[in-house]
Amino acid sequence: MLVLGIETSCDETAASVVRDGREILSSVVYSQLVHQKYGGVVPELASRAHMTAIVPVVEKALNRAGVGLPDVDGIAVTQGPGLVGSLMVGLMFAKAQAYALNKPFIGIHHLEGHLFANLLEDTDWASPFVFMAVSGGHTELILVNDKGNYLSLGATLDDAAGEAFDKVAKLLGLDYPGGPEVEKTARGGNPNFVKFPRALLDEESLDFSFSGIKTAVVYYVQDKPREFIREHLADLCASFQEAVVEVLAEKCIRALSKTGARALALGGGVACNRRLREVAEERCKALGVRLSVPDRALCSDNGAMIAAAGDFRLSRRERSPWDITARSRMGLS
Repeated sequence: MLVLGIETSCDETAASVVRDGREILSSVVYSQLVHQKYGGVVPELASRAHMTAIVPVVEKALNRAGVGLPDVDGIAVTQGPGLVGSLMVGLMFAKAQAYALNKPFIGIHHLEGHLFANLLEDTDWASPFVFMAVSGGHTELILVNDKGNYLSLGATLDDAAGEAFDKVAKLLGLDYPGGPEVEKTARGGNPNFVKFPRALLDEESLDFSFSGIKTAVVYYVQDKPREFIREHLADLCASFQEAVVEVLAEKCIRALSKTGARALALGGGVACNRRLREVAEERCKALGVRLSVPDRALCSDNGAMIAAAGDFRLSRRERSPWDITARSRMGLS
């Protein structure tokens, strides 16, 4: 089965053709540079950029796969969560193509897409396992009992981890997107230069909170001279990064302990972070727990993960009604 996957939940216009839920025949991602001068995503500009990019991105994905739209067996598209204006562009485009060609159509949960990014590369998975989705808009722990059978264990109470990276990067004068910039700047820095707070909440909690560490960075640098910040920029980035990574890793270990699962999977843009990958690998190895982290290209938003999730849903003869709408918030089930 050939599935065309379309992803437009935020500021990347992405399309991919995947065969049988496993083989990526093409994957095209257009990243919107228009947001860099604003230090964050501007929703109105994002939706307009998607409208400009959606047709050429899909055409390029089809051409690279060597197929035409009539050749695909189904179309999968992100329904939510995300920016409503951005989601609507992909959703309306996918609906129109599916309706015109009389093709099966399915709306996909964005986090299920990130989960299936792991299954694109790692075929030797046995449930149950713990999945941590960690990105600019999401930080959530999910128990995967089976494909399509999920239980939310904990989520962020305020800022997502990636959002905290972006805000601290902007505070320190780094470019957007902040996550890669903080990681790059942190190399060679001293992670113990400042002991920023770790918001682990109480011992039973699997929820996250990153607004406190962001505020701690604000208070730390507000009375420091610019020369001091420039001189210790790598140390500040390394200290901030270490605090966030420690919290993420500790919550994963707690989730594994509470559920008894013997495997951990990561997904989302922050899963590209090298330090997070290193710490997760160290902690899982010490516990004898299996770890899966997709290739960095599959951690960031992409169409292949949506196509893979769509293949699973469509193969069960699931279909979305034509009147489904974009949803900024939606549960995973």
